[in-house]
Amino acid sequence: MTETSDPDLDPEAAGAFLRAVGLHYDTISAQEVTAHLEATEEHHTPWGITHGGLYSTVIESVASVGASYAVRSEGRFAVGVGNQTDFLLPYVRGRLDVRGTPLQQGRSLQLWLAVITDAAGRPIARGQVRLFNRSLPV
Repeated sequence: MTETSDPDLDPEAAGAFLRAVGLHYDTISAQEVTAHLEATEEHHTPWGITHGGLYSTVIESVASVGASYAVRSEGRFAVGVGNQTDFLLPYVRGRLDVRGTPLQQGRSLQLWLAVITDAAGRPIARGQVRLFNRSLPV
């Protein structure tokens, strides 16, 4: 994984909710974040497919980490203010890869696109996250 010396940007320091998702970051930069996870029965709806909330969470997480990485040198981080996630294909279990990239990076707002794909490269979900750049808490 691309390393960051800023402990406030350490995605591995996430709370229990995000740890339960099982997202592992492969690369982190201001221009791209890649990550992966294993979808299991723990992520299923009562109907046996992966819950769409997992996809929304992963997309929000990847966008937030990348956007925060982009403004960290200014003493800021990014918080999501909107998440539009589309669920494209039902998925049961196995590795999922996610790639997030910025569509727009402004002084106060950013817009990131993230796509989740299966092992065959098929898009399972995609989303756009609008983020607000704000000062780190003191």
